[in-house]
Amino acid sequence: MARMRALDLTLCQWLNRANRREAIGRFFALFSRLGDGVFWYTLMLALPLVHGFGAWTASVHMALTGLVSLQIYKWLKANTSRPRPFMVSDRIVRRVPPLDEYSFPSGHTLHAVAFSIVLLSHYPEWFWIVVPFAALVAASRPVLGLHYPSDVLAGALIGAAVASLSVLLFAALAGGA
Repeated sequence: MARMRALDLTLCQWLNRANRREAIGRFFALFSRLGDGVFWYTLMLALPLVHGFGAWTASVHMALTGLVSLQIYKWLKANTSRPRPFMVSDRIVRRVPPLDEYSFPSGHTLHAVAFSIVLLSHYPEWFWIVVPFAALVAASRPVLGLHYPSDVLAGALIGAAVASLSVLLFAALAGGA
């Protein structure tokens, strides 16, 4: 386990080196900020304008999945209490302030993956917008010194699991209606 933690820290330090270049740091800080919820909530509100009134179903589905994801995220943060990389290594430069104290899992990544999967289950044509956006949000977390790569991977896996279950449940409920 110690070797895995050391590898995680080394990879985080390597990714974080990009943050020292001002333009790259600002680029990833922008995607991190948009991934705080600004992009997703705006998208949920815009879907009915783009796709018509029926798109409220997708928006509500995304919002409910986000609420479930948030509860899992908060529980994991409180019960793992993993310090953030910039708190562990003075070689990691933090560009933006964290939203909370702990590192595991990456909530930005968890929500980006969950929202993307739910949206794509309703409107697959959004793939070329939300998948690159979610990938940039995920990449921003270790680059900015806020998360280890394993936090990002865990967030992605948890988000994918929650969203997949949500999509299956939605399909079962819609099929029964």
